[in-house]
Amino acid sequence: MKVRISAGASAAEASAIAAAMAEHVGDDVEVYVGDESEPTAVREVTAAPGMSAGDAAAAGTIGATDGDGVTVESDEPGPTERERKLREEIAEILEGGHEKYKEQLPEENKLFVRERLDLWFGGEDDEFLFEDGKFAEFDADDRLPADALITGAATFEGRDVHFMANDYTVKRGSMAAKGVEKFLRMQQRALKSGRPVLYLMDSSGGRIDQQTGFFANREGIGKYYYNHSMLSGRVPQICVLYGPCIAGAAYTPVFADFTIMVEGMSAMAIASPRMVRMVTGEDISMQDLGGPDVHARESGSADLVARDEEHARELVADLIAYLPDNADEKPPQRDAIPPAKSPAEIDSIVPQHPNRGYDMVDVIHRIVDEGSYFELKPDYGAEIITAYARIGGRPIGIVANQPAHRAGAIFPDAAEKAAEFIWKSDAFNVPLLYLCDTPGFMAGSQVEKDAILEKGKKFIYATSSATVPKQTVIVRKAYGAGIYAMGGPAYDPESVIGLPSGEIAIMGPEAAINAVYARKLNAIDDEDERAEMEATLREEYREDIDIHRMASEVVIDEIVPPSSLRTELENRFAFYEDLEKELPSKKHGTVL
Repeated sequence: MKVRISAGASAAEASAIAAAMAEHVGDDVEVYVGDESEPTAVREVTAAPGMSAGDAAAAGTIGATDGDGVTVESDEPGPTERERKLREEIAEILEGGHEKYKEQLPEENKLFVRERLDLWFGGEDDEFLFEDGKFAEFDADDRLPADALITGAATFEGRDVHFMANDYTVKRGSMAAKGVEKFLRMQQRALKSGRPVLYLMDSSGGRIDQQTGFFANREGIGKYYYNHSMLSGRVPQICVLYGPCIAGAAYTPVFADFTIMVEGMSAMAIASPRMVRMVTGEDISMQDLGGPDVHARESGSADLVARDEEHARELVADLIAYLPDNADEKPPQRDAIPPAKSPAEIDSIVPQHPNRGYDMVDVIHRIVDEGSYFELKPDYGAEIITAYARIGGRPIGIVANQPAHRAGAIFPDAAEKAAEFIWKSDAFNVPLLYLCDTPGFMAGSQVEKDAILEKGKKFIYATSSATVPKQTVIVRKAYGAGIYAMGGPAYDPESVIGLPSGEIAIMGPEAAINAVYARKLNAIDDEDERAEMEATLREEYREDIDIHRMASEVVIDEIVPPSSLRTELENRFAFYEDLEKELPSKKHGTVL
């Protein structure tokens, strides 16, 4: 089928019209703009099994009719006038809001929502399957295309997903009764289907002047977050923020399992800068109030920050590859790939002296499959690494101390970050690898004010409650309660492996000597003699906490040569992959 539309139409509009007509006519559609001899957009349709393309199509060639730019000259029996009128209505809806609002989008480096959906679902392994509620508010006096909210289903990277996307050209993507109902239906269908949900958010919040009928109702906007809570841990919920999301709109990204913000575009806050100024007198910009830097570095509410719209899609494509469709399934596996760098180099990376820094990522790249390392929240609580990767093609979640930041000591933000990552990984059946090299939880008045005990408790609780297979590696130092949070022997890991650089102790040698022998050392007046005594006591203490002593007493399961660590972990994760653990019978714990 060939369609000719008026000159001046954009490629995006041509693409939207092609998609809509192909869906409703059941035939391949070519859209020509003005007098162009080549089609601006082409949409191909595959006939259903057992049906020819000719049988599926309402055949015809479309050419010229009334003044809205789309008309028909039929060579064969084709759609009736009634169906043609419907297609015209659909084409009008697909154009979104007023043209002046669409013209503003390039100034913000932002795509029109239909172009955005084509970016997400127009690739080789993707397909826009269907849309629900396209005609919402169609008969209203103030016609609002799709009521500013598009919901439906698609194939993304070969995976069936539910999605929603705000149309910023219609009332700034704001939410009102019909859009809210569509959103709720999409969530409820995801609960039934057990498929992931993508939230492509670009909303200014609820329409204050239309709040009757959707704000406080049982099936109103408040139900969003009830449904988010019911979906939590059932299916992956992934949110990408494309604009300033305020008040109620800002809760969807924080309820989602994973949130990606876009540089120079995204923001989220409980209230707008204008409201903040009214309530507190503070004069602040939207970016300073709730931009990517705030939420990626300070609050921890953003998992990743994308450079632009294309990068955001790439990040989600990478992320979803580590996750199953739902909590009843296992994460998808891939063919094994050797590490990017040789495991034989691990031992030379890890300093023997416990106080020297190094980058744990250098160790990780010598353990995991090349190209599989995918870190989350890299700028928040940087003294702990949380990342997905693969070992032998199997997805794993990595919780690793980072000696390159704050010596790997565990601060409140890092403890909270690790607890949430463990909890999500366990919910979606991703096995856990702990790489331990920490002096323990940080001490001091500021961390007490920042709730180190409370957040450390959550870290330990998450490790205790995770039922996925867990492997723990004592890379170097494992001091204090750090070994508890990091999957130590008491926390039911399938294995605790030590490298020859490992140590396990209540505290490090210097602190221990000062705690136990302070009076004895202070009684020695000669500085050289005191230094010699300190060195002797330190070596005696280190012998007592050395990994060989721990292996001798069967505190740990094995010491392995660092160059064999990847193979050891690959074998152990493979052996325990079907392991099932049960928690004590109860409604739920009370810690998180």
